[in-house]
Parts: sequence; C-alpha cells; structure tokens
Amino acid sequence: MPLPALADSFGNVAAFPLPHAVAPEPTVPEPEITERLRFRTIWISDVHLGTKGCNAELLIDFLDHTDSDTIYLVGDIIDGWRLKKKVYWPAAHNDIVWRVLKRAKRGTRIVYIPGNHDEMVRQFCGMDFGGVEIRRAAVHETADGRRLLVLHGDEFDAVMLAHRWLAFIGDAAYHALMEANRWVNAVRRRLGLPYWSLSKTAKHKVKNAVEFISAYEEIVARAAAERGVDGVVCGHIHTAEIRQFGQVAYYNDGDWVEGCTALVEHFDGRMEILHWSEEVARRNAAQQASAAAAPAAVAA
Repeated sequence: MPLPALADSFGNVAAFPLPHAVAPEPTVPEPEITERLRFRTIWISDVHLGTKGCNAELLIDFLDHTDSDTIYLVGDIIDGWRLKKKVYWPAAHNDIVWRVLKRAKRGTRIVYIPGNHDEMVRQFCGMDFGGVEIRRAAVHETADGRRLLVLHGDEFDAVMLAHRWLAFIGDAAYHALMEANRWVNAVRRRLGLPYWSLSKTAKHKVKNAVEFISAYEEIVARAAAERGVDGVVCGHIHTAEIRQFGQVAYYNDGDWVEGCTALVEHFDGRMEILHWSEEVARRNAAQQASAAAAPAAVAA
C-alpha cells in the first residue's frame, strides 16, 4: 500500500508530513556530540506529535544525547485525534521525525507500535516504511534472557474499550490541562527554573487517578503472565513506572508531554527509567560548575 494512503487515514489532514516528505535537513541541527549515553534498547511513547503539549525541545535533546541498538516507539507518537480537528505541525515536530529516520538509516532498529491516538497507522502493521518496522505488538529479549511483551496498552483501558465517547471527552479536558502546563513552564523558563509538570503533580494528588493507575498496572501485568512472558513494556497512561507483580515485571516508559521519560535497557539487561528534565538539569549544573572552576584554576 502506498505511503500517501497513510495521510488519507487522517481524513482532513492532507498536509501531514509523511516520511518521504520530511525535510532533508532539520530546522534544529543535530549537534556534534562525542559522548552520547549508550544503551542496548530505548522505549519511548506518548509523544503526541501534532499537539502543543508535545515537549519537542526535551525530546530532541534526548535523541541528540543518547544512542541505542534498538528503539521501540510504543504508541501515541502522533496524535491523530487532535490532527483531525486542527492541523498543528511545527518545525520541531518534523525535526523529531527526521532524527528517528536518521537513526534507522544509521542502522538502529526502529519498531513502531501504534497506540489509540495513532490507531490509523495500525492498518500498516507488518509493513516497513523508511527503515521503521510497524508492528501491532512485539516480544523483546533482554540481554539477560528475559522475554518482554511490548505494546501500547490501550487494549487494557476499560474506558477506551467500553466508553470510547468518554475517552474523547477526557482527551479534551486533558489537552486543556496541557495548555495550562505549557504556560506555567513558559513562565518558569523566563525565570530560569527547570521544567515542572503541573499535570503530573495534579494526577498524583487525585485519589481516583492513583487508583486507576494501580489497577491498570495490575491488569497489564496479569495479561503478560497469561501470555507466558517475563514482563511487559507499555505506555498509554503517561505514568513511568517499574514494578514487580509476582514473577512478572511491569515497565511503563511514561510520556513526552508530562513526565518526559524513557525506559532504557543497559547492556547487562538492567532496566532504568530516565527522567530527562532531571538529566538536563544535572548536565547544566555540571557545565556551570565547570565554567565557574575554570577562572579559579587559571588564577591559581
């Protein structure tokens, strides 16, 4: 099936940038970084390209400072729900697509597992486009021999399954909160303060949200156990987490709207969640300390 059919799946989103239409060079150039953080595997999800809530700046920084043998894009990379209502696609979003395709060209294995917001891509599962494998789900084998089921996770969301109309209402309310989050962090940047997630803080304060997240994690882990795997990696609920349920490990890679997190596998099979805003803050603090120490060393 030709690539233009993907644009047709969006309905009125005729201007959606397909892989072959991505600019040959990004608007934000890829910097020459000699020391990248190296991982065996990286999982990211819930980027929501096509919305103002997408934290493109932090994700570009993440892609510029990390490298891996494999990257799993675990759903909701593109927000088709919002794009159907209004086309929003700034240059930074194109830069993210460019970087992903560049990774594939360099030999990184890219596996894209569509979620509910980019469900229009699911019709292409089993195909490869621009070096990107599109799959409904995948099984990843870690360096220490464990088998992990990788899927977006909306399959286990009772709201999505039973009351799809309610999910759309919730989506509208969520994006209103994202807009508030964007303005709060614009003010914080002007004050020289690091990124802080208003929505994430609010979610962890609400009892019902906490109970939903806990129940969701248990359901996903139980489903993984029934499938005979050692663990599961998902996204969907925008809550990064590593938990153990009996013999099954539950991993959620979080999102790039609220938490700006990624799940990574080290070369010994160890799993870790990276909170990228914290990584950037540490890097900036180290650079400032180094700059401050330089004049003192010259004076000595």
